[in-house]
Amino acid sequence: MSRTVAIVTMGCARNEVDSEELAGRLAAEGWTLVEDVDSAEVAVVNTCGFIESAKKDSVDALLEANSLRGHGTTKAVVAVGCMAERYGKELAEALPEADAILGFDDYKDISSKLQSILAGNSHQSHTPQDRRALLPITPVARAEARREVRDAEHQSSVGAGGSLFRKRLGNAPWAPLKIASGCDRRCSFCAIPYFRGSFVSRPPEEVLEEAKWLADNGVSELFLVSENTTSYGKDLGDLKLMEKTIAHFANIPGVERVRLSYLQPAEVHPSLLQSMIETEKVAPYFDLSFQHTSPTVLRRMRRFGDSEKFLHLINQIRALSPEAGIRSNFIVGFPGETQADFEDLANFITEAKLDAIGVFGYSDEDNTEALDHTDKVDEDVIKERVEALSTLADEMVSARAQARIGETVRVLIEDAELQEGRAAHQGPEVDGTTTFIGTDFKVGQYVDAVVVDSMGADLVAKAI
Repeated sequence: MSRTVAIVTMGCARNEVDSEELAGRLAAEGWTLVEDVDSAEVAVVNTCGFIESAKKDSVDALLEANSLRGHGTTKAVVAVGCMAERYGKELAEALPEADAILGFDDYKDISSKLQSILAGNSHQSHTPQDRRALLPITPVARAEARREVRDAEHQSSVGAGGSLFRKRLGNAPWAPLKIASGCDRRCSFCAIPYFRGSFVSRPPEEVLEEAKWLADNGVSELFLVSENTTSYGKDLGDLKLMEKTIAHFANIPGVERVRLSYLQPAEVHPSLLQSMIETEKVAPYFDLSFQHTSPTVLRRMRRFGDSEKFLHLINQIRALSPEAGIRSNFIVGFPGETQADFEDLANFITEAKLDAIGVFGYSDEDNTEALDHTDKVDEDVIKERVEALSTLADEMVSARAQARIGETVRVLIEDAELQEGRAAHQGPEVDGTTTFIGTDFKVGQYVDAVVVDSMGADLVAKAI
C-alpha cells in the first residue's frame, strides 16, 4: 500500500540536497511525496543543528508537525538531519513528541525505518560520536573507503537516474548541487566536522551526472554547495580539480549559470580565481568565509588572514571583474574579542563594500574548542555589537547596491507574480533580488536589463 510522506527542510542548501536524496529513496520504494504535512502519514523534519536559533526553529517545526496529529492524516513525526545526528538519544529524551530521531546512517534504509515506525515499533536513537573518526585520516585513503560504500549502494539502486538518489521537491529554476561533504578544518567555534565528518569530494563524473539530471528536470542555475568548496579534489589527489571541473558545466544543455558557494579565503588561489572569472557560465560570485578580520580573533578561531589580506583578495577580484558579487558572514563577540578587534571589523566592512553581509553573535556550541574558552564576552556587549555592526552592514550593502545603478545585469526570473529574480551577483535565498515593474516575464526566463534603482540590497531593473 502506498504511504504518504512530507519532508520539511530547515537550514542551508546542503540540507535541501539531503532532503531531495531522501525523497528519491522514498519515491523509489513506492512512497507518495506530498507538500503539506497535514496530508502526510509521516512528517520528516530535516533539522539544522548549526546555531541556537536554527536549533530552535527545528524544534518548533517538529512541534508544529506533531500538533497536526488527530486533525489530518499525520500518524508519525520523525527528525532527521544535523540536529538529529548531533544529539541522538539526548534529543529523543528531550523531545518525546517525535516518534524517532534518525541519524545519517539511517538514510540508506529510510523507507524501512519509516514503515517500522508507522507499524508502532520503537527506534533506538544513536549515541552521537565524532564522525571524523569513521574514515581514514588521510584524504586519499578516505576517498577509497567512501568509493566502496558508494559502489555498494549503486549496485542496489533503483533511484531516479540509475545510481542517482534524488527527487526534486520544488520547481525553482535553480537547485543546489552537492560536490562534497564534511570538513577537515578545525575552526574553534564550529561543530560541523564533528557531526558531518571528514571532508570527502564527490567524483567529478558523479557531480556532472547529477548536473545533467537537474538540467533535464528544469534547472538552469546550479548552486555548488559543500562545507568547504575550495578543498574540492584534495582527497582525489588534485587541488585544482574544481577549476578543471567547472569548465564542463558549460557543455551541459540547459545549464545557463553555475555558482560556487562557501569559499575559504586562504584557499582561493590565483588559478581558481582566474578560472571562476574566465569560465563560461560561471557566475562572478564570491561567497567568502571571512568570519572576522582581527588577526588575534582569527587565530583564536583557528583561522587565517586579517583585514589587509582580505581587502587584497577583494581588490584582486574586482580588478578582474568589477561587477562581481562578494558576500560574507561575520561572528561578533567571539571569546576574547576586544573593542579594538570589533572596530577593526567595522572598519573592514566600511572599506570592503560587500554585496551581502551576515552578522551573527557568538554562542557556545557543544563539541567545540571555544566552548572551554574562559574570556567570554558579556552577552549584553555581544548584543550591542551585533546591532551596531548589523546597522553598519545594512548601510554599506545599500550603498553597494546603489552604486550598481546603470549596470547591465542578466536576471533569472524566479517569481512571476512579483516579477522578481536574481542577477549573477545575487545568490539564492540569502542575498538581494532584482525586480521588474510592468513586465510579464515567466519563471525560468533570463532577462538582460539595466539597473535603474535600488532599495536596500535589492535592485530594480528595466529590460533591455
